[in-house]
Amino acid sequence: MASIAQTSIAESDKRARRAVGGAFAGFFVDMFDVYLPIIALAPAAAYFEATGASASTSAILSAMVFVAALIGRPIGAAIFGHFGDKIGRRKTAMVSVSGFGIVTLAIACLPGYHQIGVTAVILLIALRLLDGIFLGGEYTAASPLAMEYSPHDKRGYYGGLIMTGFPIAYVVISLVTLLVLQIAPAAGLDSAYVQWGWRIPFFAGALLAFAFVLFYRKYVPESDVWEGGPRTKSPMRELFSGQNVRVLGQVFLMMTGIWFTLYMVSAVLPGQLTTIVGLSASQKTFVVLVANLVLAGGYVAAGVLSQRTGRRPFFIGAGAVAAIFGSLVYALIVNLTEASFGLVMLLTILANLLVVACWGVVTTYINEAFHTGVRASGYGLGYSLAVIIPSFYAFYQAWLSNIMPAEYTALVLLVFGGILISVGAAMGPETRDVIIRKRDGVEERAVA
Repeated sequence: MASIAQTSIAESDKRARRAVGGAFAGFFVDMFDVYLPIIALAPAAAYFEATGASASTSAILSAMVFVAALIGRPIGAAIFGHFGDKIGRRKTAMVSVSGFGIVTLAIACLPGYHQIGVTAVILLIALRLLDGIFLGGEYTAASPLAMEYSPHDKRGYYGGLIMTGFPIAYVVISLVTLLVLQIAPAAGLDSAYVQWGWRIPFFAGALLAFAFVLFYRKYVPESDVWEGGPRTKSPMRELFSGQNVRVLGQVFLMMTGIWFTLYMVSAVLPGQLTTIVGLSASQKTFVVLVANLVLAGGYVAAGVLSQRTGRRPFFIGAGAVAAIFGSLVYALIVNLTEASFGLVMLLTILANLLVVACWGVVTTYINEAFHTGVRASGYGLGYSLAVIIPSFYAFYQAWLSNIMPAEYTALVLLVFGGILISVGAAMGPETRDVIIRKRDGVEERAVA
């Protein structure tokens, strides 16, 4: 009997590793696709720019390419969260990743403004909206599946491991884009990169998505927790009622703070580095890449730490650390006019670890907060809805710049975000000891 039980546990651990590997791969492919228009398409922006359009019109069209995917993500989370809870996590993950693989391939084949006029821009925006919908479905299904296979005492570690797909994807897409730029330089509308080079990273993103689907289909089984758990007729209706909607509101508040702090470091800080004298453009790019690589380790460390401290105390502390120490390091960077490469590297790494490393606990925490019947819906919307308000950070900074120096506006939003994280976490329960699955008929308990 003992041998049978050990074999069963070993098989369960094997399934857990595959499910976590699938969630990591899905998140990596997801974020790879997210970064494509930001990193790979940026040097080829002229390909889709409307010739003769006013500066304000061009700015609006460019912003819509970004906003379209932003709007799509919560829509996708709602759609695929419903199906993740109704028909299963595995099928839903494969459909959503297949979807954004096809859309990414379609974007790679788009003609430019000089071929079909403004229709090219409209098609790009429409495809990015559709892309965002499918992207919102990937983590909505794959991450709950992974957490439902994870042993109780390893959920923090596995959650952090899944989230490393975020910074690693940034590094990989940056390196791919830099490599293509070496082969096909960008130097005006008729240059090689603008005409065809930008398509290579998009083709790569589509191939990665299709490879993920093949892997998932062959190696990752459906969640046994979902298969053996209670079914809900209308997951969305249940999510927005009773205790579930209160949990969703608390998660939304905390995640709003987490997104605010993320944008200040991942979006605003790299621009701040360009004002520092003494560093070349390539050195500044290298600083950001190394900071993201180190951050991947920070995610795992945060996940392991939360397994010891508990999720609630971890996030309360993480918000305080971001608001106090993260903003202090950020202020040091803002006030640098001239600095050595080593100092800039150190401060940038510290800013990322102090502010962004808490993301390593997000997947674990939100999945623990919702029961099996609404877990995919709750995780998807809890993660995605909160991104909308912080995404307009540039407008808040513009308003703040009327009453303070523009370079310090990010500090205000960073402190604000940190406060939201701590308050949101304090409003919620401790989730580390939540029982998600059973082993051999025996409930898993927290490790003392």
